[in-house]
Amino acid sequence: MPRRSEPLWLFDLDNTLHNASHAIFPVISQNMNAFLARVLGRDGKPADAESVNAIRQQYYARYGVTMLGMVRHHGVRADEFLQEVHHFDDLSAMIRYERGLKKLLRRLPGKKILLTNAPRVYSGRVLRHMGLHKHFDAHIPVEAMRVHGQLQPKPSRPYLRKLLATYGKQARDCILVEDSVENLLAAKQEGLRTAWVTGYTPAHQRKRAAACADVKVKSVIQLARHIHRLRA
Repeated sequence: MPRRSEPLWLFDLDNTLHNASHAIFPVISQNMNAFLARVLGRDGKPADAESVNAIRQQYYARYGVTMLGMVRHHGVRADEFLQEVHHFDDLSAMIRYERGLKKLLRRLPGKKILLTNAPRVYSGRVLRHMGLHKHFDAHIPVEAMRVHGQLQPKPSRPYLRKLLATYGKQARDCILVEDSVENLLAAKQEGLRTAWVTGYTPAHQRKRAAACADVKVKSVIQLARHIHRLRA
């Protein structure tokens, strides 16, 4: 029999490996609203909250990340956006995560990659705080997700295809661990295996998430129970 290929694990970061909703996402949301209000404002006056929320929702729905809409339609530099939105007075005090993640990552066969729509500096700081940076074979932040030089963050299917080609993997040998419905759906459409981290998915999206998940786990730690099923 041919030797079975070792799996390639793609891990999301926020609300997958740690609880970003607890304190981090509220600050990101506040920072983003302030940034958008300044960019979208006129005559030195910031845009109103209703306009800001409408633009955020429009760009997130269209591109998967608000940043891409701001870059394409408002001349914003990606690095400027990411730096301002991910500014924290004391990030370490805001991180909440489960113990046992190191043990889990050591147990999983194959390569592990952090694939996050967060920027490199922020995601690297979170990884180091949790002591997980040595347990990933690669760290791919949002600014590194490019196809033909153009930003293509999750849920970009072309980027997933590029990533599989880079690592010489078939889609069936790749497993995405993720909380976002759109990212799970894109991966499933490309033939990847999917593990849905359910703990932070809004109620109105849970039915769609369940439909594109091979397994569902309340937290990443529970992946240990499903390794064989994900590789079946």
